[in-house]
Amino acid sequence: MEQKDLGKTSIGIQANLGSLLCYIPSAGFIISIIFYCLEKENKFLRFHALQSILLGVACIIIIPVISFIRIIGLLSFLVGLAAFVLLIILMIKSYNGQKIKLPVIGDIAEKNS
Repeated sequence: MEQKDLGKTSIGIQANLGSLLCYIPSAGFIISIIFYCLEKENKFLRFHALQSILLGVACIIIIPVISFIRIIGLLSFLVGLAAFVLLIILMIKSYNGQKIKLPVIGDIAEKNS
C-alpha cells in the first residue's frame, strides 16, 4: 500500500512514524503526551496522539473496573486482548496514512487536534 504524504511536523519526525509510535503499548501513552504537547503544526499527528491518550485513559478506567467487579474472570482478559488488537490495527492504519476515528474519543481528538 502506498503511503500518503502527511506533511511536515514541527518536531522533525515523519507524521506516519510518529502516529505509529503513539499506539505502541505502554510507551505510546507517554510518547503521545509528548507529541501532543510539542507538535503544533501537523493535525494528523496531533489527532493520533490525542486519540491514543484518550484510549489509554479509557483502558486505565475500564480494565480495573471489570477486574474489580469480577463478573467473569475471562472478561478482563478479553477486554485487554481487544485493546491490544485495536492498538495493532491503529498502528498499521496510521503508519499507512489512514485516519481511523474511534467512537466518542475519535470525535474529541478530532475537535482538539
